[in-house]
Amino acid sequence: MNASSVGGTSALGLGELFSITPHGEYQRIRTPYLYPDGDNIDLFYKLDGDVGIITDLAETGRWLRMQTLSQRRSTKQRQLIEDIRLTHGVEYYRGMLVARCRPGDILAAVVTRVAQAALRVSDLWFTFRTRAVESVTDEVADFLLERELAFDRGEKLLGRSGRAWSVDFHIRTASRSSLVYVLSTGNRSAAHAISEHVVAAWYDLNQLAAGPEALSFVSLFDDTLDVWNDEDYQLVSGLSTVVRWSRPDEFASLLSDVA
Repeated sequence: MNASSVGGTSALGLGELFSITPHGEYQRIRTPYLYPDGDNIDLFYKLDGDVGIITDLAETGRWLRMQTLSQRRSTKQRQLIEDIRLTHGVEYYRGMLVARCRPGDILAAVVTRVAQAALRVSDLWFTFRTRAVESVTDEVADFLLERELAFDRGEKLLGRSGRAWSVDFHIRTASRSSLVYVLSTGNRSAAHAISEHVVAAWYDLNQLAAGPEALSFVSLFDDTLDVWNDEDYQLVSGLSTVVRWSRPDEFASLLSDVA
C-alpha cells in the first residue's frame, strides 16, 4: 500500500494498536509507543502531491524540553540525535522528525520508522536525569567539603537480599555516621519511582541501622524543582530522616546531631 491510499488503521497495515483522527491539514496517528512518562507518541500524516509526509511536528522535542530547565542540547545529545536520525532513516528539520512515503513505499514501514526514532529521542531524557542528579550530588559534595565533613561517595553496600546498592554519600562525623541518598529529578512523573527506589534501598540496608555503631539513613530531596508530592516525602520518612536541599544548614546539623 502506498501513501495515496490511506483510509484507516487497517489501510495503514498497523492493526488496532494505532488510531487515526483528523488534525487540521494532517491526520493524527496515535501509536502504541510511549514517552517515558507514559504518554502516547503521536505522529502526523499528510499528502504533498503524490508523496506522503510523516512527522512528529516537533512534539518529541517539546516533550524533551519540558523535562529539563535547560533549553539547549549538549554536543553529546546532538550527536545522539544525529545517530538516531541515521539509524532510523529520518530527517531532523526544525526540531521535527520527518520521513517521506514515496509512491511504492509501504506507509506502515515509514510510520514505524518515525515512531521508533521519536521513542529513541525521548529516551534522551534519561541523560538529562542522570546529568541533573550528578549536578546536585556534585553540589552536595562541595558543600560537605566546605563544612569539612568526611565522606565517601558512591559506596556500594550489600543489602539483606544480596543486592548491592550504590549510596550517594557515606558521611562520618565525630558523633555519628550517616548514609545519604540524593533524590533529584526534573520530571514529576519520575519522582514517585525514585522515592520507591530509595525506600527499597533503605529497607534492604536496614541491618546497618542497628547496633552500637548504627548508621543513620538520610533522604536528601532536591526541592529546587516542584516535582515532589507529600506522599513522596512520607514514603521515605518511615525508614529515613527527610531533609531538603533548600535548607543546607539543617542538613549539616542533622549529620552532626547525636542520635
